[in-house]
Amino acid sequence: MEERIRLGVSQCLMGDSVRFDGGHKLDHFIRDTLGAYVEFVPVCPEVECGLGVPREAMRLEGDPESPRLVTVRTKVDLTDRMLAWARQRVRELEKEDLCGFIFKSKSPSSGMERVKVYTESGMPVMRGVGLFAQAFKTHFPLLPVEDEGRLHDPRLRENFIESIFALKRWREALNGKKTIGRLVLFHTANKLLLLSHSQQHYRYMGKLVAEGKGLPSADLYRRYEVQLLEALGLKPSVKKHVNVLQHMMGYFKKVLSSDEKQELLEVISSYYQGLTPLIVPITLFNHYVRKYQEPYLSQQTYLNPHPTALKLRNHV
Repeated sequence: MEERIRLGVSQCLMGDSVRFDGGHKLDHFIRDTLGAYVEFVPVCPEVECGLGVPREAMRLEGDPESPRLVTVRTKVDLTDRMLAWARQRVRELEKEDLCGFIFKSKSPSSGMERVKVYTESGMPVMRGVGLFAQAFKTHFPLLPVEDEGRLHDPRLRENFIESIFALKRWREALNGKKTIGRLVLFHTANKLLLLSHSQQHYRYMGKLVAEGKGLPSADLYRRYEVQLLEALGLKPSVKKHVNVLQHMMGYFKKVLSSDEKQELLEVISSYYQGLTPLIVPITLFNHYVRKYQEPYLSQQTYLNPHPTALKLRNHV
């Protein structure tokens, strides 16, 4: 990467004492581990819209589809204030070149899903979205987003981080003149990564690139970016990964010994059965790529989509 990935984040996850009770919700993985590769853009909706620290707790009330943000004790309605600030803030964030956002789970301002909404019965339903999180997702509908709670799931964590690195590579590919040649280079390097997310998008994007000379470059790149972000939003599965691994085997059919072929098949089968993580077949493929100097696979981002030090594929 020419520059670090810029990523929005709920400020309390950075260890800043901005919560209603004067505390924070420091997440060491986000700040310290992922932070080695990311430049964070912290956002605290409550503080930035003018509320103090500490402050009265608040919650979502009313219709889960269009809830109100109300203080718990004094019942002050802060909805209009928060929404006015949020509309302005997301426009400001357009200038930050964000590759995604990590929200604070369960927050009435920043929770991206399953936030409590208290209905007229007084009982909460887990169907709400924080007001700022909703404004952000509406304004940036295709950007990768997660919350710190969901990032505890190894598959969701790997997919999110893979997505922000892929988007950063795309942004860097856009630096300079938008030519069909640059698009072909990017698409070629990311073919197997796309296939691991969506076979349908993989085929459509290949066709789009092949027919690209007949489209204005700006329109071609715009359409490709939409497809890229849509594809990254679809989670890989064991079955999808196995399809890619079997596809890669075809590039070695003339060079692998019978023992090496059998070893690859056994490793892929072990991964499919859930006995070993994805890193095992990936490591073996990387070994054979270097050993036999396979030119096509050596440039595939699928084999190294994010820093190995993050150990993301050790758990999926």
